[in-house]
Amino acid sequence: MSEEFENLVKIVKTLRSENGCPWDREQNLFSTKNLFIEEAFELLDALDRQDIANIREELGDVLFHTVFHSVMAEDEGRFNIDEVLAEVSAKLVRRHPHVFGTKSVSDSQEVLANWDEIKKEEKKAKKAESILSDIPAAYPSVMRALKIQEKVRKVGFDWEKPEDCMAKMDEEISEFKEAFAENDREKMEHEIGDVLFSVINMARFCRVNPDEALRKANDRFIKRFSHIEKQLKSRGSSCEEATLEEMENLWIQAKGLE
Repeated sequence: MSEEFENLVKIVKTLRSENGCPWDREQNLFSTKNLFIEEAFELLDALDRQDIANIREELGDVLFHTVFHSVMAEDEGRFNIDEVLAEVSAKLVRRHPHVFGTKSVSDSQEVLANWDEIKKEEKKAKKAESILSDIPAAYPSVMRALKIQEKVRKVGFDWEKPEDCMAKMDEEISEFKEAFAENDREKMEHEIGDVLFSVINMARFCRVNPDEALRKANDRFIKRFSHIEKQLKSRGSSCEEATLEEMENLWIQAKGLE
């Protein structure tokens, strides 16, 4: 291990020691999972903004949580950081036989195909009940839906062409409209879930990452709404005082500025 990495492990162990930090000592392997997720999303945000200094900082925070969880696991007699490093290293070597072995590949698509085959063999060894068993339930819903769709596509359970997928999306929207007309909240929840799943499927067919598309849509909305707020403020007004028509006109103005 590098000197800096060893120093990080030492710092974390000190925080967890008898004379360390009370908060760090109170945590266990399962208590800080949400903090880990927050750090991962903060890294994603920094990557989206291409903020190099912030990317470096957030990578450090993610690395800290990796070490923190490993040290807590060691304290609980489960595993240690060396085992974590050894396992990921072995996995990378095993899944790259074209680099560390004798297998030949012609392009990145063949690399991905080999990767999937190797994962299938690993799954057989673990005796997974389903090809969907290894998709974490804790994934964000959009990511989980996309992973499910990608998994079943690989075994042939997929639409033959985008038009079929589009027709399914239209069908799900029609079913939601029926539930909406009936004012059946439980049915609406069911159908809107199907609509979202079908939209994600359509995005996959278009080779558009739905999570990234939604994040960009969120950013556009924030930018446009901020324009509305600024314009109203410059007129001595606010959203609470403005009419919907005024705000819609400013929204159109914001879109035009893009």
